[in-house]
Amino acid sequence: NDTGAGKHWSDNEVRALINIWSDAKIQQMLEGATRNKEIFEEIARRLMKRGIDRDWKQCRTKYKNLKYEYRALQKENEHHGNPRRKMRFYDEVDCILRRQPLGPSSWGCESSSLLSGTKNFSNELQ
Repeated sequence: NDTGAGKHWSDNEVRALINIWSDAKIQQMLEGATRNKEIFEEIARRLMKRGIDRDWKQCRTKYKNLKYEYRALQKENEHHGNPRRKMRFYDEVDCILRRQPLGPSSWGCESSSLLSGTKNFSNELQ
């Protein structure tokens, strides 16, 4: 049974994951949560509604990897000033992790390139 655990995430899949992650409700659930399986099951359900088949473990792993890569780049920038390497989706992850709320249903990251190439799913957040 292939769960697709090693399947590469497309840009649209990552954008959809980041869009769901930017939802204020998801942010609040993730805040301080150590046992977060249920949160990632919810994220996986929302991805499935968008036609993206990922299980909760894949979602959690991708989320952790995005956060790790972002923080590693932040640390590198502190030491060297100008970034020597780039991170895909840096601006989107930065928007979420710096928490700049612009609206009631998300942290306001939709105004960036977060939704480029994807449909607007704000009605899903109601």
